[in-house]
Amino acid sequence: MAKDDLLPPAVSHRFVELLGYAEHGIASRVLAKKGTSNVTLFAFDAGQGLTEHTSPFDALVVVLEGALTLTIGGEPVEAPAGSLTRMPANVPHAVDAVSRTRMLLVMLRDPK
Repeated sequence: MAKDDLLPPAVSHRFVELLGYAEHGIASRVLAKKGTSNVTLFAFDAGQGLTEHTSPFDALVVVLEGALTLTIGGEPVEAPAGSLTRMPANVPHAVDAVSRTRMLLVMLRDPK
């Protein structure tokens, strides 16, 4: 990733200007990366999602607009705009966009 792709410091940004929607798809942009952690902005078109997978680190999902159904450990979790959900490390999870949705994914990796 080029350093120019990250957010410049000391500037206020609107999420809608940082990343648009991909028609019938998913768009993403890494906003910040420090050590072993990073923050990524996603834009899901309605009906799009990420299939079930497992990650070796905790993650926080912040729904900025729209709504998601997260499946964490086989259990559905409704995540509307304005919500924050923690997905624990090593637990299978999936993401499904109920409507057009922007979310921040904060990955919290242990620097071991």
